Amino acid sequence: MNFKLKIWRQKASEQNGKFQTFRVQNISPDTSFLEVLDLVNEELVLDKKEPVAFEHDCREGICGSCGVMINGEPHGPGKGVTTCQLYMREFKNNQEIYIEPFRAKAFSVIRDLIVDRSAFDRVQQSGGYISVNTGSAPSANALPVSRENAGRAFSAATCIGCGACVASCKNASASLFVSARLAHFSLLPQGKAEQDKRVLKMVAQMDREGFGACSHTGSCFAACPKEISLENIARMNRSWTKAVLRKRQGSNS
Repeated sequence: MNFKLKIWRQKASEQNGKFQTFRVQNISPDTSFLEVLDLVNEELVLDKKEPVAFEHDCREGICGSCGVMINGEPHGPGKGVTTCQLYMREFKNNQEIYIEPFRAKAFSVIRDLIVDRSAFDRVQQSGGYISVNTGSAPSANALPVSRENAGRAFSAATCIGCGACVASCKNASASLFVSARLAHFSLLPQGKAEQDKRVLKMVAQMDREGFGACSHTGSCFAACPKEISLENIARMNRSWTKAVLRKRQGSNS
């Protein structure tokens, strides 16, 4: 298979970028997308040119670092997969493929295809943890948790923080990411003691980072490689409203 790659090149966030054209030939359909970028970089290095900067780590779809926009889609045309799990058989022979970084005010470009996603870290640090002393690990049946809640909490915890939800949203909202972080705590007994404080802090930090508001188009779910449920956003909104009302009642009493 042969492809024409249009790759975004940008030396730094304060500089302008542009697409640069690369041609790759005789690519096996079973070659992964990141392996094609590796081949491009090998040629650039041999020509003593600057390789394309892109982020990756595990290449197993569990770390979330490899995310890029491919023909306008976060992680490309594959459903429920990360960029590193995307294979060239998903494209047509001789197809022109545009590759660019995730676009969002809160995700500034560091270089080429790499963006700064530390805003997610700051949201997590603002309240995405349990600070109360829960003691040593209890026996498995000591804390009764319904099978339904356990499953929902686990599904929410599978979020890898790749940022595809932000990149796909017309408002660059981080609601799916934040709600997933909140859900896997609030659905379990250990997380209920601080749930009001947690949701108020994390939502406030999300707004400070410059993420947009959720307008419920569902594009985040469509782009999410872990298929995080939109129910988490509804749960976050309910929890935030209740926390605000309880805080007001407490300050007026």
